[in-house]
Amino acid sequence: MKVIVVGPGAFGIKHLDGLKNIEGAEVVGLVGRNPEKTQKVADEYGIANVYLTLEDALTSDADAVILCTPTQQHATQAIQCMEAGKHVQVEIPLADSLEDSQKVIETQQRTGKICMVGHTRRFNPSHQYVHNKITAGELNIQQMDVQTYFFRRKNINAKGEPRSWTDHLLWHHAAHTVDLFAYQAGSPIVKANAVQGPIHPELGIAMDMSIQLQAENGAICTLSLSFNNDGPLGTFFRYICDNGTFIARYDDLVDGRENAIDVTDVAVSMNGIELQDREFTAAIAEGREPNSSVQQVFSCYKVLHELEQQLTA
Repeated sequence: MKVIVVGPGAFGIKHLDGLKNIEGAEVVGLVGRNPEKTQKVADEYGIANVYLTLEDALTSDADAVILCTPTQQHATQAIQCMEAGKHVQVEIPLADSLEDSQKVIETQQRTGKICMVGHTRRFNPSHQYVHNKITAGELNIQQMDVQTYFFRRKNINAKGEPRSWTDHLLWHHAAHTVDLFAYQAGSPIVKANAVQGPIHPELGIAMDMSIQLQAENGAICTLSLSFNNDGPLGTFFRYICDNGTFIARYDDLVDGRENAIDVTDVAVSMNGIELQDREFTAAIAEGREPNSSVQQVFSCYKVLHELEQQLTA
């Protein structure tokens, strides 16, 4: 399977690292705006073709595209890929508006191409462990307490490199938890509330946010997000269940008393991005809908839209 990766930044590299472990997946092209940087990454990973535009890359015979580009380009580029006859995986978030999310859904339905969104928490072994117990009927979520904290007062990426676009607590970072909560609870979100702190004078976004969610089955979720946190970074998930408490930190999992839980046998890899890419390529090969398809995650973007309406009222 021939794959093109768009964006040689922090997450593009994560996907390249994951794809090299997947038998039958070949990265045949890398797209980037900076010729020198893109060529350097391509040389490091043995990628034959470098493109400076997505349009040029889509003329190739590649089967699929993985988009690791600025949020504001996700919906338009996902549509471009499908209309060019390519399957597409777009990094989270699918879009930064409900209207654009709907346009992607409509294009997928019209073209029949696979469109998957990078909601990585569905694939992290730590969260898969909890999900497997829920689907086996061993426990149910009563409450999720989630903290998503960064120290990001400038436009920098996960590698600490400068970037040209502005990240967003609601449409990007909250999307992970809003989707994961409904997915793990096995029940749609029926109540959602949000408040935010002051708007940054230069970045034009809120740097702190608090979100409350309730699922139809009664489970609740409290999500705190900040770009002002000068301390441990990342996301901390506490699952409070009717039969145990679990704390997930990306691919690691402990119980409520911080005893480590072995999740090495949950999947074929401990790398959530790699597992995400394995699902994408397998779904294409098998002609089926992938976990985290655009249809499955669309309800998340409806909730984000509702929250945005509250915050801008």
